[in-house]
Amino acid sequence: MHFLRILTATVVTALLAGSALAAPRHGIAMHGEPALPADFRNLPYVNPEAPQGGMLRQAISGSFDSVNPFIIKGTAAFNVRTLVFESLMGRNWDEPFSLYGLLAESIDVTDDRATFTFKIRPEAKFSDGSPVTAADVVWSMETLRDKGRPNFKNSYSKVKSVETPDDHTVVFRQDGGDRELPLIVGVMPVLSKKNWEGKAFDTTTLDKVVGSGPYVIGEIKAGERITYTKNPDYWGKALPLNKGLWNFDSLRYDYFRDANAAFEALKKGDADVRIETDPVRWSSGYDFPAVSEGKLIKETVEQRSPAPASGFAFNTRRKIFEDVRVREALSMAFDFEWANANLFSKAYRRTFGYYSGSMLSSNGKPADARELAIIGEGGLRADYLDGSYALPVSDGSGRDRKVLRAAVGKLADAGWTIKDGAMVNAAGEPFAFTLTLGNGDQEKIALHFQRTLQQIGIKVDVRLVDAAQFASLQKTYDYDMIPVTWYNSLSPGNEQKLYFGSAGRTAEGTRNYPGIADSKVDAAIDAMLKATTQEDFESAVRAEDRLLVAGHYIIPLYDAGGQWVARWTSIGRPPTQPLPGFEATTLWRVQ
Repeated sequence: MHFLRILTATVVTALLAGSALAAPRHGIAMHGEPALPADFRNLPYVNPEAPQGGMLRQAISGSFDSVNPFIIKGTAAFNVRTLVFESLMGRNWDEPFSLYGLLAESIDVTDDRATFTFKIRPEAKFSDGSPVTAADVVWSMETLRDKGRPNFKNSYSKVKSVETPDDHTVVFRQDGGDRELPLIVGVMPVLSKKNWEGKAFDTTTLDKVVGSGPYVIGEIKAGERITYTKNPDYWGKALPLNKGLWNFDSLRYDYFRDANAAFEALKKGDADVRIETDPVRWSSGYDFPAVSEGKLIKETVEQRSPAPASGFAFNTRRKIFEDVRVREALSMAFDFEWANANLFSKAYRRTFGYYSGSMLSSNGKPADARELAIIGEGGLRADYLDGSYALPVSDGSGRDRKVLRAAVGKLADAGWTIKDGAMVNAAGEPFAFTLTLGNGDQEKIALHFQRTLQQIGIKVDVRLVDAAQFASLQKTYDYDMIPVTWYNSLSPGNEQKLYFGSAGRTAEGTRNYPGIADSKVDAAIDAMLKATTQEDFESAVRAEDRLLVAGHYIIPLYDAGGQWVARWTSIGRPPTQPLPGFEATTLWRVQ
């Protein structure tokens, strides 16, 4: 364990004298310079004159049993992290990864990013009126590292020391070359040490926790409803970074058993906005009077970041899915063309890899020299290296014999053959597994996949569990196959270790749902973290994408190429949206 030490002001002054720090700056970018100048007035995707007041109501599928979003245990209430807690710096979502001062008024970073210093604003306060201090920052890091989710430990353990020369200055040091670490620490949630004194941090709670953010927790009905109320004394309301955000007096999230019930709340006018995920509902379910009368707006919001990586994840911790040839065969057998036409009104496109539709995708791009240095020549099949690999396109019949024969051939290479109508291995054991779902909306595509595999003698048990049980199975990896989605940006970094790093094969609570343990994937992630140029960074990401695609860890599903958003005309939004798409924090109630 790395122990954080707090040094005296005299010692720190001596250390800083030789640290080659640059001048304090208003922002920092992962690569290059931040796009916004020091005197920027507001973020580029907000309405700085947005009306203030009213309530925003949203309908959520699922449940919650905690307002602590930083631990493995429990299911946290929606948006509590964003609304109640703040970080030293905040995102401009219209850049791949740039931060600007929030709780901290400035950041000072050495050229090698081994030392980075934050200056906390003296006016920054928690909702109970107490000041945000350097001691709160240190306590937050130590607590999140030791008792929080695995991603916190993975990142904050890289900090070798932290010094606090005064109540408003925090100096961090690392030994390694992780150039993302100053940004990761910059977005670390800063918690109130005073608020957590005498309380167990690593357990679920419905107590109204204290943060420094624009909202405080109002009404809580566990599993049913949570309301956030704007803090009238919010310290940061005048910051340029907050201009045009947080426009509602309150935000209410009502929880429903499934997406159909949540949709009905929108139809009734009990919810103000909805991001639709069901293409059939989007194409034919919005035929009620409010839409035809122009009272409810349907719009597709462009996303300029990588499409979500969505698929059925193989749990390679299970013996049945250890062989990559098995995983490739089942990916081949999935009939996307039939499903898109018959289940989804042809609304989707097939997902390719983990950065689909962006400059970071390996699709159609041959591996360059930098990639080959990570992958190793001959380390992958030729079609992965030259970018020509593609999943088969079926005839859309639901039983394309050519595609299924190819899948059966791939399974035969792995030791599986059809005998008396059943797919079996050399020991006569049947090929059978369970596809576990946490949402009823996923059932129709799961049943389609089940029917397809039945044609080649594979038995799939489709099992639907409630949201809490599904979350528990995810955390402990107690499943054969589950639906997953990873949301990647144009600036992937340390979170990739949480998604795909080898440690996640055994460590609970990560998002490495397939159980990937590949030293080359680890090397690609390390390379993207150490990259000092955009070219080196992009090559490292494409190497990661190429390795993950070749590993066939998921059965790729589909994406919409944008976001489907429905909102009542009483809710306004700016004309432009940031790179990831729809941003609810920019909305307002029309006066």
